[in-house]
Amino acid sequence: MARIHAENGGDIIIVARDEDQLNALKKELEGTFRINVLVISKDLSIPGAAKEVYEQVKSTGLKVDYLINNAGFGGVGKFHERELARDLSMINLNIVALTALTHYFLQDFVKNNEGKILNVSSTASLMPGPMQAVYFATKAYVTFLSNAIAEELSDTNITVTNLMPGATETQFGKISGMDKTPLFEKTVSARSVAEDGYNGMMAGKLDVISGISVGQKIAMYLLPLLPKKMILKQVRKMQEVK
Repeated sequence: MARIHAENGGDIIIVARDEDQLNALKKELEGTFRINVLVISKDLSIPGAAKEVYEQVKSTGLKVDYLINNAGFGGVGKFHERELARDLSMINLNIVALTALTHYFLQDFVKNNEGKILNVSSTASLMPGPMQAVYFATKAYVTFLSNAIAEELSDTNITVTNLMPGATETQFGKISGMDKTPLFEKTVSARSVAEDGYNGMMAGKLDVISGISVGQKIAMYLLPLLPKKMILKQVRKMQEVK
């Protein structure tokens, strides 16, 4: 997403834990596209980190026009067997940090009556997720929060877009353990999903579904009509490590 924005001539503030990787990306983007990149090294899963990011950005005097909340992680396993600290960290990153960043920057967007927000959720947000109970629940929060805020802002020039990707070729699969499950047997490129999300944000769309087949899209729309126990069993089967 950073590269796509740079290709369109936009300056960027990038936030993540790995400062070396961020600086490498900064060097690449500034050298290739002649834009300005501000690096902020921060672990957003730590409470209070989102406020620190916002305050650091404000101290620079930079005006933010687009907010893309893309940070997140998951993890496979039965809820009672997983490490609680890990799942609480997931909630802090996937929910708390996203909520805080959206709240802080939205204050400025409302004052200026302009701005666009892209929150990266997941197709997982539309159903419960046995074997990834907390991750699916965090993404359901992102989807519903994003849609609700979008309606609250419907009489302004501000838009909130909710991106729901399917299985995507990123480090997410390897880190979460999902790369060993049937769900990740077929993945789509990160570039294609990023383009769908970025273009959807620029167009002010409410929801963007990306990286799934036509058959999967049809199945998603049929979810409310199917027996929940049947859905739960199928989702569990797709997420059990092979």
